[in-house]
Amino acid sequence: MITIPVPSESLVLEGVWQAGTEGGAVVAAPHPFYGGSLDHPVVNEVAYALYREGYASVRFNWRGVGASQGVPSGEPGDAERDFRAALEHLEQTVSPPLLAAGYSFGAATALRVGLTDARVRKLLLVSPPVEMIRDLPLEDLKRPLHVIVGQHDAFAPLEELTRLLAPLDEAWLEVIPNTDHFFTTGLANLSQLVRAAGAR
Repeated sequence: MITIPVPSESLVLEGVWQAGTEGGAVVAAPHPFYGGSLDHPVVNEVAYALYREGYASVRFNWRGVGASQGVPSGEPGDAERDFRAALEHLEQTVSPPLLAAGYSFGAATALRVGLTDARVRKLLLVSPPVEMIRDLPLEDLKRPLHVIVGQHDAFAPLEELTRLLAPLDEAWLEVIPNTDHFFTTGLANLSQLVRAAGAR
């Protein structure tokens, strides 16, 4: 792993690059006001599990977080611009397929980008908050979507996620038992499910 600069408009974001052998993934962190950094344990686990499946990856700090320039925002538009900047770096570095991934706020951002950016061939969302994705046009998503969630996730309740994903032809929902939104337990199970999703 090496630290890299990720240009995002007039800003430079702090990123971490992990080499791979086939394809690449952008892995986005949680909300910048709630511990969302590229060093978050869940973000690390997702990137490492994808690495074990051969993916290169870019993790990055949102603007204003860590060594990233700018002011912390948390606004969806700013998050999308930061995510696309990381995707641009990835596209210039590895061959397809490209995967958009994220945890919590980062998962919602990956989904918004994946809905409109043809470079994204597959999505991997960990605990996407339902409030952040409920009104998105998911029916427009014509690519594989893998969602992993804890059994007791109050921000991504299973019943509502199941309803949202049911109309999609290429959507998979995996549940980690006895785990909540913050993954105080369940990281080993998360790694296994991420690897399985990356291999599909």
